[in-house]
Amino acid sequence: MSNKDLLDNIKKLREMTGVGFKDCKIALDESNGDIDKSVEFLRKKGIAKASKKMSRTASEGLVLVKEQAGEISLIEINSETDFVAKNQDFIKFCRELSEINFLTKGDLSKLNESKMTNGNLVKDNLVNLIAKIGEKITIRRANFFKNSKGTNFAYVHSAIEKGIGKIISVVKLDGISENDKDSIGTKIAMHIAASNPLAIDIDGIDQKIVEKELEIIKAEITNSGKPTEVADKISKGKISKFLNDNSLLNQIWIMDPKKKVSDVLKENSSDRPLKILEFVRYKVGEGV
Repeated sequence: MSNKDLLDNIKKLREMTGVGFKDCKIALDESNGDIDKSVEFLRKKGIAKASKKMSRTASEGLVLVKEQAGEISLIEINSETDFVAKNQDFIKFCRELSEINFLTKGDLSKLNESKMTNGNLVKDNLVNLIAKIGEKITIRRANFFKNSKGTNFAYVHSAIEKGIGKIISVVKLDGISENDKDSIGTKIAMHIAASNPLAIDIDGIDQKIVEKELEIIKAEITNSGKPTEVADKISKGKISKFLNDNSLLNQIWIMDPKKKVSDVLKENSSDRPLKILEFVRYKVGEGV
């Protein structure tokens, strides 16, 4: 690895973890330059704290949502820089893709083979746009919520215009009261955008994520000098907090810290219990 690459990686690692230059260099040396392993190394040493801000966000771009007749489509298109994400040619391309994505119901293979208003296929227009702008552009992911088995709600965080932003969440609810459906549905979608849950309940969280978190927690406690039996006891409390913090029903309600999301659902239930059936949260570049 060249000195320039090393310095770039150190800078990136410092931004992700808030750790000093020297410790970042040591972590990269121990991890053969692998950023993700370096983050894990620092967490195990207790230098970097567990934080959602540590997740790598290597791409820019836009997330777009379209709502019609109770159905909602969602799509993410990535660019390399935020400068391109503000380019009017890029935004126009994204707008039309959002319309097509609604028609193809979130199927990216069908979307890529669809014709755009200029008569060319999406995949060909994508190549032409890349050549024009001079930057890599990718159609990353898409989703579609049908108007069945519940009511759909969307929320765009810091929208740059209607249906376009950097974070968008969609939630499907069952048991919505006709008198209050817009209010509570949008608020729950807003909560999801702000709190980034991993699953609806604890059992829905990927076991691999739980095991990795537990491994990091135990290593951090052990490296602090505490005996193994004490580390096991403390780790149980920490993993319990992790599960509650990342399961939607157990999260603290963003609009009232005295309540959990599950309490809010009970309060807004009428003829039948208000339930969250599914949700999706897209943040530009998250996890790339």
